[in-house]
Amino acid sequence: MSPRRIVIRNQSAEANLFARRAFIAFAGVVLVLLILFGNVYNLQVESFEKYQTRSNSNRIKILPVAPNRGLIYDRNGVLLADNKPVYSLEVIAEDVEDIKNSIVQVSKLLDITPERQSQFFKAMKRKRRFKPVELHSRLSDQQVALFSVNQHKFPGIFVNARLKRYYPFSDLTTHTLGYVARINRKDLNKLELEGKSENYAATYGVGKLGVERYYEDMLHGTIGHQEVEINNQGRVIRTLNYTPPVPGKDLTLTLDIELQMIAKRALSGKRGAVVAMNPRTGGILAMYSNPSYDGNLFVHGISSKNYKQLLDSKDLPLINRSVQGYPPASTVKPFLALTGLEENVVTPSTEINDPGWYQLEGLPNKYRDWKPWGHGKVNLTKAIEQSCNIYFYELAFKLGITKISNMMEKFGFGDYTGIDIHEESRAIMPSVAWKRARYNKPWYTGETLSVGIGQSFWTVTPLQLVQALTTLVNHGERKVPHLLKANSELIIESSGNAYHQITPTIYEPRAPLKLKQDKHWDVVLNAMHNTVQKFGATAYTPFKGSTYDASGKTGSAQVARLKQGEEYDAKTTSENQRDNAMFIAFAPYDNPEIVVAVAIENVAKGGGGTNAGPVARQIMDQYFGDRVITSQTHKAKAKAKQKTDSAIVTIPQEAD
Repeated sequence: MSPRRIVIRNQSAEANLFARRAFIAFAGVVLVLLILFGNVYNLQVESFEKYQTRSNSNRIKILPVAPNRGLIYDRNGVLLADNKPVYSLEVIAEDVEDIKNSIVQVSKLLDITPERQSQFFKAMKRKRRFKPVELHSRLSDQQVALFSVNQHKFPGIFVNARLKRYYPFSDLTTHTLGYVARINRKDLNKLELEGKSENYAATYGVGKLGVERYYEDMLHGTIGHQEVEINNQGRVIRTLNYTPPVPGKDLTLTLDIELQMIAKRALSGKRGAVVAMNPRTGGILAMYSNPSYDGNLFVHGISSKNYKQLLDSKDLPLINRSVQGYPPASTVKPFLALTGLEENVVTPSTEINDPGWYQLEGLPNKYRDWKPWGHGKVNLTKAIEQSCNIYFYELAFKLGITKISNMMEKFGFGDYTGIDIHEESRAIMPSVAWKRARYNKPWYTGETLSVGIGQSFWTVTPLQLVQALTTLVNHGERKVPHLLKANSELIIESSGNAYHQITPTIYEPRAPLKLKQDKHWDVVLNAMHNTVQKFGATAYTPFKGSTYDASGKTGSAQVARLKQGEEYDAKTTSENQRDNAMFIAFAPYDNPEIVVAVAIENVAKGGGGTNAGPVARQIMDQYFGDRVITSQTHKAKAKAKQKTDSAIVTIPQEAD
């Protein structure tokens, strides 16, 4: 066994090794400390403002504040659209542990329907979990009190109070004012494209139809902001800063709510529309479509059941009939007469013989007059007074469809009126080019004859009729129909005083319609005056005894297609195939203040004079009230009228 080797340790080398390692370790510690202190310096000094802001963002929240929507008034200051406080039940999903169970329990407590629960879960999928979602839009005072007592059981569910739109006249103004309803995905996309989404951050509703939609930017206002401090649970501790929202502007309309009421009462039980306008300004005085519906139903979210009832109703209440097309029938005969005068096809004294039918040479078809035995010798004035179809068949044949359509387009037929709502129809002013483009077929002469009495493809809206009649009574001066009279803007002075500045609305006038001879206007207007004032004329009965000097024209629009030789019988015709009753009127004759158009669908008996004329009379009676307006023209004709009355013993069968 060899002896164990003894190793002698080098103390000096070990000491040097330890020193080197200690130095390296110390240097490492110093380096780490330098890095640490450098980061601390960067955080506390260099990036102080940045991280202070980020810290504050966890402690301070900027909450959007919705502006109050502007109010809407009628021409006399009657409130048409108000804002009423309502209480809604809202849920922040991320603050609720068991969302499904919580919704079931709170629904039992407040008697929330399964349909509303289903709508909530659908809406929740479209929103981020930290944003509130509405479970119930309109809590009663009793429900608010009941939930307040039990709120501690439902963290993340709370009651929110806000103002919501309210229409005190319900269905009376819906088709005109429209309504405000919840903002949907389509609305959000549109707002984002227009760069307005930020201004709607706290807004729950947006204008969907009518004035509410057209003037949305004016009515909505500008969003405000509230800077609040919150605790670690997200509850607001205090308000640090508040920027108030700018409320929407109040609007005053040209609409007269009392005329609206009369229109509704006059159309009770009927389908139709009434439009009344001031021919001097173009302001709409009344625009009512019957039947209507309550816009308040949509403000809080209409139920599927109620919406289905509106959709399935045979009366189609969702349609605004005042801006939808109807065959104009004989209401357009004055405009056709003016066209004949302008084109030198007829003169005021041009006469034809009316045997009760009209026939094109070489064709077997006969076009009948409303009066089977005809009117005998008829000139232009008498043709309008008696609504003689034969005269206008002949006139249309001589004019041709191109001249007719060109002139009617100048009156605004077949085009938008420019009214300040989006829902109007252009209706149809037929022409050769139109038929070729629509049906790829040629135009036939027989269709021109039908256009001559306001039938065939021709359709007009009641709104277009009042616009065209306004152009007629103004001797070619054209007005743009409008609903907005003025808007009110809150002005805050530097002194702190506030006042409302009323801004009148100015509508750009359109180029006037000029005739070769101005006297032609008076020829046609005089004939319309006779139609109402002359005993035996088609519109004499509905305005008999009025205290103002009215003029007008009747019309009966055929809906069902009749075969050659077939006679119309309302009793045996299904309701939706019965004739429509039409009427246009203006007053006073010398200086018109109001023009009215009435359309009534599928009347059971009679024509425009019997059914639509009395509606126009009620509107005008309300407008003029107790005023007695007798024009010079009316006085001059009174004596002649008395002589005629004594000579005539029977009134002819009513036409249009």
